[in-house]
Amino acid sequence: MQAEPPIRALIAPVTPLQQNCTIVWCAKTLKAAIIDPGGEVPMLIEALKSQNLTLEKIWITHGHLDHAGGTAALKAAFDVPIEGPHPDDAFWIDEMEASGAKWGMPEARSFTPDRWLADGDKVTLGETEFEVYHCPGHTPGHVVFFHRQARFAQVGDVLFQGSIGRTDFPRGNHQQLIDSITGKLWPLGDDVRFVPGHGPMSSFGQERKTNPYVADQVLAGA
Repeated sequence: MQAEPPIRALIAPVTPLQQNCTIVWCAKTLKAAIIDPGGEVPMLIEALKSQNLTLEKIWITHGHLDHAGGTAALKAAFDVPIEGPHPDDAFWIDEMEASGAKWGMPEARSFTPDRWLADGDKVTLGETEFEVYHCPGHTPGHVVFFHRQARFAQVGDVLFQGSIGRTDFPRGNHQQLIDSITGKLWPLGDDVRFVPGHGPMSSFGQERKTNPYVADQVLAGA
């Protein structure tokens, strides 16, 4: 008989950019974290209620508007700690309101994380633990959350099914992004399933075979 997974996850696309906000929870305690609450906070609150979850943490992969624009509102509603991103993304968070005005999301607010994250940190949720990997390139302070036992990662805008994150934003760096993917994500294992910042889930193994930017054969010929 297969053991019950230690965590469960629900993907809730938010904002006009259809960013994959992820509600992840400890199956034993029903304590939840919301990863990247970009907006539509009332809908996220209803999703928590529908699963009988208790919000314990807010986790942020990076400081872009569509990933973090609803963080302040969620914090105001629940008063739970905000963890992440890496401090190199502070400038993005400081610009949140200006970005919101520019992109038609005027409810977006800046915030100060209760805990900035660094490579090698651990974050806890209920009785479970996630590992934190600093993966710069898309933004300088981007982090990834990884649950080793469940073989599950939330990678934000580092990697997508069939693509990789943009690097044409301020302080983006294409080579850094490639190095983050191949040096931080691939060693976690081909069997790891991941939620990207946008679009469908995939696995690291699948992307190593077919991704036109970072497949093993593509990089070998670079």
